[in-house]
Amino acid sequence: MSTPGMTPRAGQQLLTLQYPMSLGVFDDYAGAQRAVDHLSDKDFPVENCMIVGTELKQVERVTGRLTWGRILLGGALSGVWLGAFVGLIFSLFGTSESVLSILASTMLFGLLFGVAWAAAGYAVTRGRRDFTSVTQVVATKYEVLVEHRFAERARELLAQIDGGPSLTG
Repeated sequence: MSTPGMTPRAGQQLLTLQYPMSLGVFDDYAGAQRAVDHLSDKDFPVENCMIVGTELKQVERVTGRLTWGRILLGGALSGVWLGAFVGLIFSLFGTSESVLSILASTMLFGLLFGVAWAAAGYAVTRGRRDFTSVTQVVATKYEVLVEHRFAERARELLAQIDGGPSLTG
């Protein structure tokens, strides 16, 4: 995510440290966040810290079975929505009496197009992917990094946490 008016290079500079040193590796984001929050509570310049997710893995959650009925219904619904959108745009340039006929005809055409397009796309897969799913890339470890000139002070402050984190260097 970037701030409006920022160049990509300026955005990249926000996500880097000149000479980062590791303060610790945590099994979950909450642990890394707790460490940085502790530093913040102690008036540490946390703008010199980064939390980096490491050991990435892709997780795919299967959400359901994909059937011809679901494919055709999904195609029909998306086609109707597209047809309604196109119909509304066309009706801006038509007469007020023809608005409903324009809307109905574009929605019908959209429905037919959506069903045909969805059926063609599903037929091409030949049953190789008969399920729906959502995917997400997640980190399995979170490392807290700090600019080298603040590392010693940060380690001293983190050592004050009950059962302090296992610090790496």
